[in-house]
Amino acid sequence: MDASLIPADNNLAVMAGLTAIAAAGFLLEKTKFGALLTGTVWTILLAILASNLRLLPFDAPAYGFVFTYAVPVLIPLFLMKADLKRIFFETTRMTGAFLIAAFATLVGALVAAFVLPLGEHEVGIAASLTASYVGGSVNFAALTDVTGVAENAPGIVSAMLAADNMASAAYLGLLAILPGFTFIAKRFVKRDHTEGEVEEAGEASEGRATPLSLGLTLAYALIVVALGDYLTRLSGQPQLRYVIITVLALILPTAIPGRMAKLHGGFELGVVFAFLFFAAIAAGANVVQLVTNAPMIIAYIAILLSIHAVIAFTLAKFCKLSLPEIIIASNAAILGATTAPALAAAKGWRDLVTPGVLVGVLGYALGTVLGTIVFSILG
Repeated sequence: MDASLIPADNNLAVMAGLTAIAAAGFLLEKTKFGALLTGTVWTILLAILASNLRLLPFDAPAYGFVFTYAVPVLIPLFLMKADLKRIFFETTRMTGAFLIAAFATLVGALVAAFVLPLGEHEVGIAASLTASYVGGSVNFAALTDVTGVAENAPGIVSAMLAADNMASAAYLGLLAILPGFTFIAKRFVKRDHTEGEVEEAGEASEGRATPLSLGLTLAYALIVVALGDYLTRLSGQPQLRYVIITVLALILPTAIPGRMAKLHGGFELGVVFAFLFFAAIAAGANVVQLVTNAPMIIAYIAILLSIHAVIAFTLAKFCKLSLPEIIIASNAAILGATTAPALAAAKGWRDLVTPGVLVGVLGYALGTVLGTIVFSILG
């Protein structure tokens, strides 16, 4: 564990730090200046600043707690009002947006590999990052094993993880502020994503959150995750964890949407957990270490993400997708199924929350496949 003002093994203090950063993000978003960057970006920037100024550790068990427990709870909290019968059309369009994003990652990975020499482990690096930037950490782990990088060059894996952590935080921040650039936003089809079935979950919902509704909401979310983890263990397929949790989380909202609509506060709780997640992932970005130990990997990721963004947003424009749709699809590809609904919720695009989860889960299914394709092409 690294030395910092707040020791890594002081779990309560670390959680207090993350919570304070998340709260600061909410507060700054309410100011005229802070609203220009959004609370999501402020949370990311403050977390990076706190860890690199040695106020918070770069790694801590508390971060693992957020990733392991708080993140999966986001899914049922955000999907409590997700009636699949009402969102079918939106999910269909988002699937197309995600396939565009996945294709953009594939092209970006191949072009970056041809442009930038990465040494003897180039094929493994390119394949692993392709899997990660279509699916997630599960796919990344699978490809580092398949390509032999995990066994033969564990230091390379650590460098990739560190560079990925920093790049993911930066890319998430970029996606969050893109709608604020008028010259970009005006080039896309305009659609109102603040309404729809998820709208009922936010501040505009009829009724108010009470201790009873919050208690029932949190209990429901935890039960869904616990049952999902149990079924995941039975299946023997840990990579299906979020698929199973998502399926379970959609059952009641689709079967009894009227009754689920009476539970208030889930959306708000989910946004708080999402900000904690943003703070935890950003705090792991050691800027000095990255620049010193992994400059070529940083450059490779920068080229990959740049090409991904250019191709994804260009194709989205010609396919008549809205800017929020391709932003959430790109988010789902690069950062996974957990951050996509979190960003959608934070930006107020409530009818993209459930599609964001679903296409992110699709990424888990495609990530390993596309990573293997890159391995075969470059190998």
